[in-house]
Amino acid sequence: MRDMNPDRVFIFDTTLRDGEQSPGFHLNASSKLRIARQLEKLGVDVIEAGFPISSPGDFEACRRIAREIRGTMVTALARAVREDIDAVWGAIKEAENPQIHIVLSVSDVHIDRKLGMSRQDVLKRGAEMVAYARSLCENVQYSPEDAGRCLMRCRHLIGHRNRQAHADPRHRAPGLLGRGGQARDHMRGNGFQARHPGNGAIRHGARELQHTRGQGR
Repeated sequence: MRDMNPDRVFIFDTTLRDGEQSPGFHLNASSKLRIARQLEKLGVDVIEAGFPISSPGDFEACRRIAREIRGTMVTALARAVREDIDAVWGAIKEAENPQIHIVLSVSDVHIDRKLGMSRQDVLKRGAEMVAYARSLCENVQYSPEDAGRCLMRCRHLIGHRNRQAHADPRHRAPGLLGRGGQARDHMRGNGFQARHPGNGAIRHGARELQHTRGQGR
């Protein structure tokens, strides 16, 4: 996504990956491909096809989407480890416009309880894995998970380190606690639920909105 218009808002659709986190909901490869075709027709900027390392079925679904979708950027999710990144690249490298999407926890509670690492180790890991992903793919996006509970100065440092490693400067800052922190950077839920938070995020400078279609009631 290289549009330099400062007012351009990019739509990153997470239905095929985040949408599957709804209880009891599952998409097979054929279903994912059908939805991806419709998302392409809708004109979204990025389709997140899945989490390739999670299963052979999801890897194949991502690969089928990458082979067919043209024009729209196709991405898939990786944790900040080489095996995940290799799986993503193996699945989406045939896309016309591929992207590797890396996520790494950055809040103190996640660093301590989920990763068992120091903050400096997390900063180093993020930059190293972005650089590795960039050695495979021109387009890399980095998402600092649970950033809503990360101090602002740490967010700035994370963003700076990963821009130095050439991650997309529109990296998102997803949070897991409530909608307020998320809305500044991306929106989730269906369009009706997320309309007002999404508009607020845009007014405050957000230039990428992430959207999962069909969640909520």
